[in-house]
Amino acid sequence: MNNNNLTAKAIRTEKELREFVGTPHEAVIRKTISIIDEHCQTFLSMSPLLFLSTSDAEGRCDVSPRGDHSGFVHVLDEKHLVIPDKPGNRRADSMLNILSNPQVGLLFLIPGMEWVLRINGSASVMRTADVLATAPADKELPALSIVVEVEECFIHCPRALNKAQIWKAESWPQAKDLPSPEEIFHGHLKLNGMTLKE
Repeated sequence: MNNNNLTAKAIRTEKELREFVGTPHEAVIRKTISIIDEHCQTFLSMSPLLFLSTSDAEGRCDVSPRGDHSGFVHVLDEKHLVIPDKPGNRRADSMLNILSNPQVGLLFLIPGMEWVLRINGSASVMRTADVLATAPADKELPALSIVVEVEECFIHCPRALNKAQIWKAESWPQAKDLPSPEEIFHGHLKLNGMTLKE
């Protein structure tokens, strides 16, 4: 099947889609709130890992993992949270996207828990000192943070993580069978005409 055939078979309207997936239960719709309530605050305080989804002005998407100690995301108030931006590879993909398109999606995980917390909203890149006065005693505040104004917040069912058996160590592949990040990195550099000395 060529790409033209794939495009021709694409579902293009909500009506077509609903014929396959059906209509959500009213409770699934009404579970969405627009604030960080006490339940969401508890979830955030226990989460050491999130995935940040952004897109640029043209709609090109990116998803980036962010992790640190549990509760590293700070809740300022019921409408705002702060994600400290730790120094990395300097690509700054997420922050560059936010500068041109502030809409973001966040997915928070807690180890051992198959339910996840989803938050959607509008983000800004700010100097951390302007939004956070202090950090835990053993942590140093980074120069920049991503501040998210919450628009939607809801708990998401455990089906995906349950099916993936993500927290069941006995289902994990053996270390010797895992893909080699070094081989992938150097292989992709080679495809782009670049090599690095060992």
